Amino acid sequence: MKKYKIAVAAILLAGASMTFSSCVGSFALTNKLLSWNRQIGSKFVNELVFFAFWILPVYEVSALADVLVINSIEFWSGNNPVEASVKAIDTDHGRYLIDCDGKGYTITYQPSGEKTRLEFIEDSRTWAIESKDGELVPFMTFVDDTHVKMVMPQGDFRLVELSEQGVMAYAHDAGMLPMAMNK
Repeated sequence: MKKYKIAVAAILLAGASMTFSSCVGSFALTNKLLSWNRQIGSKFVNELVFFAFWILPVYEVSALADVLVINSIEFWSGNNPVEASVKAIDTDHGRYLIDCDGKGYTITYQPSGEKTRLEFIEDSRTWAIESKDGELVPFMTFVDDTHVKMVMPQGDFRLVELSEQGVMAYAHDAGMLPMAMNK
């Protein structure tokens, strides 16, 4: 009889544990960034943008903002700040505002007014980041339907074929593949 009670208790505990969910947050900012990346072109373009955003630490910053700020706000308030038209991220150092205008993204550090801009230049088919002196610094340019020019960690550009081999060659040359794959 005692073994039966233990078995029933274990089954009830296992069943109950499946109904409780963890509150790790929705990672809304990172998911929106990834969703945007999936919509900008072929899978090869998407992979190259992923690598460029890894070099420029865009994904790392968005994930850190989600982990440290946005998911906590979502947990405690029940509201996700990323759903607003202008996204506000509050940190210990001040508030950041992220605005999408259809041409790109402007990130503003509210205490100082300092801005960072990611912009798509349609006539040259280029994604660029705005430097402190206002100059747009390209990191990816569409050359044709099968090639893009991608920024390398040293600042120079490389023509990349939009194929699995081209993307893997770029990742290798940019030093993004794990050591086991660099052989």
